[in-house]
Amino acid sequence: RSDLLGFYQLFARTPKTVTLFCQGINQSNQGVDKANAIINAHLMCGRIGKPGAAPFSMTGQPNAMGGREVGGLATQLAAHMGFGEAECDRVQRFWGSPTMVRGPGHKAVELFEAVHRGEIRALWVLGTNPAVSLPDGNRVREALSRCELLVVSEVTANTDTARLAHLLLPAAAWGEKSGTVTNSERTISRQRAFLPLPGEARPDWWALTRLARRLGFGEGFAYEHEHEIFCEHAALSGFENDGSRQFDISGLAGLTRAEFEALSPLRWPVNADWPRGRDRLFEDGRFATPDGRARLLPLAQRFPEQPETPPLAGAVSLLLNSGRLRDQWHTMTRTGHVPRLQEAEPWPRVRMGAASLLALGVKEGDLVRLCNGLGEALLLVGLDEGLREGEAFLPMHWTDS
Repeated sequence: RSDLLGFYQLFARTPKTVTLFCQGINQSNQGVDKANAIINAHLMCGRIGKPGAAPFSMTGQPNAMGGREVGGLATQLAAHMGFGEAECDRVQRFWGSPTMVRGPGHKAVELFEAVHRGEIRALWVLGTNPAVSLPDGNRVREALSRCELLVVSEVTANTDTARLAHLLLPAAAWGEKSGTVTNSERTISRQRAFLPLPGEARPDWWALTRLARRLGFGEGFAYEHEHEIFCEHAALSGFENDGSRQFDISGLAGLTRAEFEALSPLRWPVNADWPRGRDRLFEDGRFATPDGRARLLPLAQRFPEQPETPPLAGAVSLLLNSGRLRDQWHTMTRTGHVPRLQEAEPWPRVRMGAASLLALGVKEGDLVRLCNGLGEALLLVGLDEGLREGEAFLPMHWTDS
């Protein structure tokens, strides 16, 4: 307790404080409250919108910010708009659509529960491997196996999700497609393909537009190049935007094809009122709320829900933590094919401190079986002197594949 109080006292009296937080904070059953706690601390000390003073979320995907901007979350529309009546009406008029979704869809875990119940009968998975990347993988795989039509767009056939697909589509990989990505500091970077498309592989936007045309929506999906999609996206960001939505790149809506191809990295917003070069939000003390004042959000303490597992005879209890290795990415559907990246850690290895190895009666290189209420794994043992007794670390990358 005294250490925690000392930390906050040091935080309060240090004018330039940057808090970097990533998936250890975000991806848990109380990730939102953890992030809000960090933001609250910065707000109370006035540490937002100033040089060297900010909370900074380091997301796990290189285009996580860009995905949010185009409406890649179930809880919001494109261009940082929600599902209020005025926002739905605005997007519908901009797109000239006869109908408009009026409420949020399922979040990831909820979506697969709906698949499991049979409420969702057809599913198209693009660029992810939910059979192993989501919590409670056994239940997700069971849901996918129940799905009447599972379509998977992938760059390799050898993933746990692809093996369950009724239709497997060849997708373009990172170096084979073009567009833009937006990083955590709002910098939009032009990404250019440096490899030709192999065989019948196509980028996701191409596959989606072709399906829309087959379904009779050709007028709304007449795109022939990512430049057209980007300019429409930029125009929507500024449509009826009186400054209430900070995401505004309408200054890029009129880019020619050549200008789009040559686009240099730049940070949003980009519009007539916010020219290139001025890039610090909140420096004027106004925030993205109706009255311009920041909000301190209340928090609720919740502990992780641990499935109760009856102890096995002769077993030793461990607290298992998970994370990443330097050389691998998520479920290794891409990085697992690169021999040089496999050299440092070619096998799944559970690491423990010396005291835990002694309690278990094992040594480095031995095989052990880890098990709990969700499953089990046979693993090599590794030593990590940084782990306390009773704790173990296992990277999240390895799958059945």
